[in-house]
Amino acid sequence: MNPIPTPHNTAKLGDIAKKVLMPGDPLRAKFIAETYLENPVCFNTVRGMLGYTGTYEGKPVSVMGSGMGIPSIGIYSYELFNFYDVDAIIRIGSAGGLQDYVKVMDVVLAQGACTDSNYVHTFNFPGQFAPIANYELLSRAVEVAKEKGIPVHVGNVNSSDVFYGDDPTTAERLKKMGVLCAEMESAGLYMNAARAGKKALAILTISDHIFTGESLSAEARQTTFRNMMEIALGI
Repeated sequence: MNPIPTPHNTAKLGDIAKKVLMPGDPLRAKFIAETYLENPVCFNTVRGMLGYTGTYEGKPVSVMGSGMGIPSIGIYSYELFNFYDVDAIIRIGSAGGLQDYVKVMDVVLAQGACTDSNYVHTFNFPGQFAPIANYELLSRAVEVAKEKGIPVHVGNVNSSDVFYGDDPTTAERLKKMGVLCAEMESAGLYMNAARAGKKALAILTISDHIFTGESLSAEARQTTFRNMMEIALGI
């Protein structure tokens, strides 16, 4: 029997849709629910990690915050996949641009996610695991972006365990390897999806650029990433 409700989620089985959009910020989850979903119902407030279920164009969809970092999204996505029978999670988060052609407010589809995290060792994997997106979700996201006239970058991102790193050369070395942007959750989500036999995709909006120093405010990150949100909802 699934151990639900969990210590982190008060929802009951059936309260959460098969597809979940997962921003890092719970207030962004609230904004999405109130802006895009019809008849949204809040299913979780534990630790302030807000979750809602409603409908979008007649289809059930849920949105729930993940918090920051792989340990946090690791807990919430594991429970959604394994306890709440969720089929697909689409992360909709912010990221720091690395490449010169990746600008603030651009949208990135994370085809793969490099990481310095040891999270994969929890699966006793023999060697290095390459976390990748579900191809069906990725290809559909590209189609939706084209239909909506939204330009996107598709490629590798970096999911770091460290926000304030001590090595000033890290960003430059990631840039040399063609990594598009830096964030902190996608690799863990992709690993949990792989282990559960489920689907995952990360759609990211560039909120700041690591080399130019350009950056958006916290309020803007909650309410202005509409292109990313609409691609996710359109999949």
